[in-house]
Amino acid sequence: MLGGQIIIHVDMDAFYASVEMRDDKTLIDKPLIIGSMPNERGVVSTCNYEARKYGIRSGMNIKEAFKRCPKGVFMHPNFDKYIKVSNQLHEILESYTDRAEYIALDEGYIDLTGKVNSWEQARKIGHEIKKRVREELSLTCSVGLAYSKTAAKTASEEKKPDGYFEIPSREDFVTLVLDRNVKSLYTVGEKTAKKLHLYGIDTVRDLQNKSNEVKIFMGKQGEYLVDLAFGFDDRKVTPYREEDTKSISKEFTFQKDVSSFKLLDDVLFILSFRVAGRAKRLGLYGEGVSLKITYSNMKSITRSMIISESTNDAYTIYENASKLLKNVSKGEVRLVGTGLYHLREEDGRQLSFADIFSTQKDMIKEKIQSKWQKMSMYYKIDFDEIKDMQNSIKVYDYIEQMREVMVSMQKYNS
Repeated sequence: MLGGQIIIHVDMDAFYASVEMRDDKTLIDKPLIIGSMPNERGVVSTCNYEARKYGIRSGMNIKEAFKRCPKGVFMHPNFDKYIKVSNQLHEILESYTDRAEYIALDEGYIDLTGKVNSWEQARKIGHEIKKRVREELSLTCSVGLAYSKTAAKTASEEKKPDGYFEIPSREDFVTLVLDRNVKSLYTVGEKTAKKLHLYGIDTVRDLQNKSNEVKIFMGKQGEYLVDLAFGFDDRKVTPYREEDTKSISKEFTFQKDVSSFKLLDDVLFILSFRVAGRAKRLGLYGEGVSLKITYSNMKSITRSMIISESTNDAYTIYENASKLLKNVSKGEVRLVGTGLYHLREEDGRQLSFADIFSTQKDMIKEKIQSKWQKMSMYYKIDFDEIKDMQNSIKVYDYIEQMREVMVSMQKYNS
């Protein structure tokens, strides 16, 4: 048997954009930007490699992306589609091991330690994963095989796109990154890199040479970074269970700030169904409800309350979020959201009246129907298409329609 860990990191290439190009061949060879539309408030979620030639990158302001590439194809993300493809990827990876850790829809680690008897077997699995992704998903991925998580992620980035690379040992890792910028190390982003640069540390070699100083001025974080610079990383691949999550929330950012708290209340009603839907899929119940508001000046506030019985009922979430909304300051609002926290599984939870009495359930159903009807009459919108809350893009389109109706009413009444 081999000693040490054997870890593979799989990273899909330009995932959202690649899925869209797979499903619409007319998008191939065109700069494709997934995120907000140019006339909306938002950022680039991802883009294809053609768009990256224009300097476009994830997180860039969408207006800056449009300025750089006005002839690009801009699209909203279709998360329902991406989640479906992501689940198919997970099925492929989990056919090789029961230890898989996903850090995004499009990337994750699998631990082959104890599953293979040789490095050659692990290499075979790495290439097989690439082959299956290409054949079963009609997509490409980059795969890194290494002795640690940091090295595996570094390896998967080494030959992107559609690449394969191995880093068998700590010595191989150090040789590869020694003269690279410190940002090549896991967890070193712009902020940490700037802090290191202040101390004359630009490369991994600098970090090694000034390891004692780094440990002194950066404490525990410094110790961790020094370990990475010398190739030490004993973190385990930790399978993630959604049921371990501590809270579930949904938010909505308006394309233009809103001042109507009636609109905010109605949006909370819709978002509550999305929170409830996820909680039910996970078999979880929350003992508290939260509200988040971000004002036009970017000041954010959160309010929360413990409720009488744990719940994953949409109307109960809405009622409590609505109560919280009544007690926050009025103003121009950019974002509104609600959520459940103090989550627990059904075993041992305190039953609610709605769990016990069918009449209570009927009353809640009537309240829900009444709320939908009132909203439909007020906004002149038929909400039937989004009541199941399956298509998140459609849900958000409806909320924007509500905002536009509210703006028109406010102008008419002024």
